[in-house]
Amino acid sequence: MQRYLICSLFLFLNLYSVEAQTGFQFPKDSPKKVCVDFQMIHNLIVIPLVVNGKEVSFILDTGVDKTILFNFLQNDSIPLQDVQKTTLKGLGSGLAVSALISKNNHLSLQGISSKQETVYVLLKDSFDISGKMGVTIHGVIGYNLLKSVVLKIDYNKQQVTFYNPKTYTFPTCKKCEVFPLEMHRKKPYINVVVQLDTLGKQQTPVKLLVDIGGSDALWLFENSKNIIQTPQKYFKDILGEGLSGTVYGNRSRIPSLTLGRFNIPKPTVSFLDTTSTFHARVFKARNGSLGGAVLKRFDVWIDYRHKKMMLKKTSSLKKPFYYNMSGLAFVYNGKKLVRDSKVVQATGSFGARDQHGADQLMSFVTNYSYRFEQAYKIGAVVSESPAGLSGVLKGDELIRINGVQVEKYTLGELNALMQVGPNRRIKLLILRKGKRMRFQFRLQKRI
Repeated sequence: MQRYLICSLFLFLNLYSVEAQTGFQFPKDSPKKVCVDFQMIHNLIVIPLVVNGKEVSFILDTGVDKTILFNFLQNDSIPLQDVQKTTLKGLGSGLAVSALISKNNHLSLQGISSKQETVYVLLKDSFDISGKMGVTIHGVIGYNLLKSVVLKIDYNKQQVTFYNPKTYTFPTCKKCEVFPLEMHRKKPYINVVVQLDTLGKQQTPVKLLVDIGGSDALWLFENSKNIIQTPQKYFKDILGEGLSGTVYGNRSRIPSLTLGRFNIPKPTVSFLDTTSTFHARVFKARNGSLGGAVLKRFDVWIDYRHKKMMLKKTSSLKKPFYYNMSGLAFVYNGKKLVRDSKVVQATGSFGARDQHGADQLMSFVTNYSYRFEQAYKIGAVVSESPAGLSGVLKGDELIRINGVQVEKYTLGELNALMQVGPNRRIKLLILRKGKRMRFQFRLQKRI
């Protein structure tokens, strides 16, 4: 369930320390731009980064103003400088979490580097981002890198280009739209227009965080502007996990989203309650977030220094928006040992006789080979969903889906199976406390 992780997990950090930054610098042999291939997982951008000489994978996120390292105990081979204790407060309804603050670290990205970066280390990765994405994720980086570059994202090629803001100018583009950005607490905001079905055809201007670290299409805060409310057709859901706990809200659709000249019909929308977004609402003018499910329909340029963003539509602009119709969230569950058997001939031939005239039998020996394959389990179940009503429980280990061994799938492919269309039958074979159990349900269109 793609949504489970994929609120912006890393938004709205209140950090109780101040650090000096010198910023990232371009290499002398490539002073104008650096191109980096990325992995796109659940609409999120995962880039390679080197922290104090160790290669790691980080999410690139406009929704964070600090560099954060996850799973410190599992990745303690990363040397960190000048470490002190601190706390972080983030999205969700829980309390602040304990962390370490480490200064004067060397971070580099294919030549772009900074020698005096501050990194925050979570002592406990409560939302298990690596498990939910199916690959190892070491951290997240945002403002500290983006303030020093002009970013271009090509979602189709899965490539980001970092331009030197001292020499770069936006290209002239008749198919593009340039938007002013409002920077607040080191995060970019854009003004757009939405049509809410509770207001008929009325167009409502809203201010949204530009959130490439959120995989949903659109988040709106209930009761902001005193007019934003969940439409009549919706379903309650777990929207994701933040630093401070689970994020709850309602999922729905709205008739349209308008970005300048670009009109996007029927996007999926998550409406967040006031408890989960208490810290996000510190910026009173904010009404929600614009996430990766919308942004991936464009080529995107973001320039923090000059406070502007440019969008160029791609062929995917008008593609429909899908959502999980099962109520299940799949998460990575390590690797399991799988046995393959192979029968090979040892000696003899069928029907032959030996030198004394006796029958010679063909002998076989069975050799076994073993391999490790991906394993998955149920990370969450919405109680009133098709899967929840069928009896599937959180923690159930997946064995087969529709007759296919789950190790044949990536985590992204499993999530995609839950979005193929309503009424498709899903058959699960699961392992619960050592017992194999079978469940089936149909994907259900709920909005």
